[in-house]
Amino acid sequence: MAFRIDILKLDPFLLALIATVGLATFLPCSGSFATIMAWVTNAGIVLLFFLHGARLSRQAILAGIGAWKIHILALATTFVVFPVIGLSLRAVSHGWLNPAIADGLVFLCLLPSTVQSSIAFTSIARGNVPAAVCSASASNVLGIFLTPVLTGLFLMTGSRGGGFSLDSLLSIVLQLLLPFVLGHLSRPLTGAFIARHKTILGKVDRTTVLLVVYTAFSAAVIEGLWQRYSVADLGWVFVLNAVILALALAFTRWAARAAGLSKEDEIAVVFCGSKKSLASGVPMASVLFPAALLGPMILPLMLFHQMQLMACAVIAQRYGSRKAD
Repeated sequence: MAFRIDILKLDPFLLALIATVGLATFLPCSGSFATIMAWVTNAGIVLLFFLHGARLSRQAILAGIGAWKIHILALATTFVVFPVIGLSLRAVSHGWLNPAIADGLVFLCLLPSTVQSSIAFTSIARGNVPAAVCSASASNVLGIFLTPVLTGLFLMTGSRGGGFSLDSLLSIVLQLLLPFVLGHLSRPLTGAFIARHKTILGKVDRTTVLLVVYTAFSAAVIEGLWQRYSVADLGWVFVLNAVILALALAFTRWAARAAGLSKEDEIAVVFCGSKKSLASGVPMASVLFPAALLGPMILPLMLFHQMQLMACAVIAQRYGSRKAD
């Protein structure tokens, strides 16, 4: 009972996200202040991906790299099954769901998996942690390449300004890929420092996300965000997010069992294959889409983030409470 009560408490980060959206709604940044915020946000994104690379342990990856069935199933769910779900929902929602919201759901489905929470939930559930480290890390690294390409294929919508261009490619290289590679190469110099200050540096993820959310929603509010999207649109975001999450969780569990994996390996597949990264997704969106489009593009992701944490907390607890084999 105590566990069930605890998971229903609002995540402080969720409250921070709500407060940030409220601030952008009533006090959006504009003019020279918006320019300054854009520079600060871009610097935060560079630092964020540098730290992502610096945290990536080659030893942990090598420890789990042999579990190839887990990696294939988790990555196929992340970059094949999820996009199919998103595109299908966009197709069936044509005519009754706001197109920008539908595109936001598709973008959500094109993102890589989380790293920290995938590993944490696998550990709580007594699953294959080394394989989860390898699979979640591979998802994040591949996402730097695959998410922009998939975005260009499925969200190149002309007048709405999304898609893949030479400018977005250059931005991806300079803001995401290069800092990530430099961060990973810096591990001999920075690894010990990062290990000692793990908690403090972990706040960079959330601070960067809040910065991007504030600048994104500021631009969207100025463009008339809350006049263009109704309460019904927000309700449909919640419902369709729940559908996406339920399908992903069901598929990963079914696929792991169909492949004959052990319970520990099944757990790694479920938690690495069913989640989407807010920490990577929001900065990627800021690189790939114009400022005025960012609000509706990241809105489904912000809600999905909290939903996946609550659902996976319950599932991890149930897995973890099973009898030892």
